[in-house]
Amino acid sequence: MLTGILAIVLLFLNTVILIGPMLLVALLKLVLPGVATKRACSATVMWIAESWAEICKGIFTLLTPTHWDIRGAEALRKDTSYLVVSNHQSWVDIPALVQTFNRKTPYFKFFLKKELIWVPFLGLAFWALDYPFMKRYSKAFLKKNPALKGKDLEITRRACEKFQGIPVTVVNFLEGTRFTPAKHAAQQSPYRNLLKPKAGGVAFVLAALGDNLDALLDVTVVYPDGETPGFWDLLSGKVRRVIVDVRTCPLEPRLWRSDYQEDPVFREEIQQWVSELWQQKDARIDAIRRELQDAQ
Repeated sequence: MLTGILAIVLLFLNTVILIGPMLLVALLKLVLPGVATKRACSATVMWIAESWAEICKGIFTLLTPTHWDIRGAEALRKDTSYLVVSNHQSWVDIPALVQTFNRKTPYFKFFLKKELIWVPFLGLAFWALDYPFMKRYSKAFLKKNPALKGKDLEITRRACEKFQGIPVTVVNFLEGTRFTPAKHAAQQSPYRNLLKPKAGGVAFVLAALGDNLDALLDVTVVYPDGETPGFWDLLSGKVRRVIVDVRTCPLEPRLWRSDYQEDPVFREEIQQWVSELWQQKDARIDAIRRELQDAQ
């Protein structure tokens, strides 16, 4: 209990102390003219965010016994653009990604709903961090407003123009939600350890950013102790070990050659690619768990 409370206090102080300078630089970026000036402000904001993440890592190292068993991350580079896809089981997955990628790749970004830009403080921070805001129209909405077909992708592509020529790491949780046995059963998932992946989201990211991405980082997070831990378990020192397996794969231009919504052949091709990716991940989780059993 004391470890968890102390961790929360230190993480809170780290956030409160560093969010002030970040928001100040964000405001300067908003009002100062010139592309070079705005890029300098963006670089400063990224440095602050990476420093915040590095201090968070230090807090976990100082207070908790967690061993971050990171595999396959030796050749990561900060001058390369990556698409990260990962399974998703717990809020602990986020610290796991921070432990794996902070200051080893460009600071990672998530695609966010456009409405989040209006959240006080956080919206400005997301904007300062150059998180791409996207607007997705549902099939029902497009059926009533056919003139808007393709506009959501056009808006997102414009939001991603700032990444042209700049290394970026984009994170996508293909399952769309955290894994639980109940969700797994309700979905009748064909995978032993995973929920069904959603191909539409990653197709949208590839369509918006494909030409700017160099490689895929296929990330598999495994918790060896059995039950999936919660964030409080991590804070209070109950998580002994987290395995993060990283596999670097090429990204082929065929993955963004057409329109996912309008081209049924292309849609089936992307769904097949995602399915094969998930089958390999499912097998890799089984292999890691067998390795852990053999070690015991």
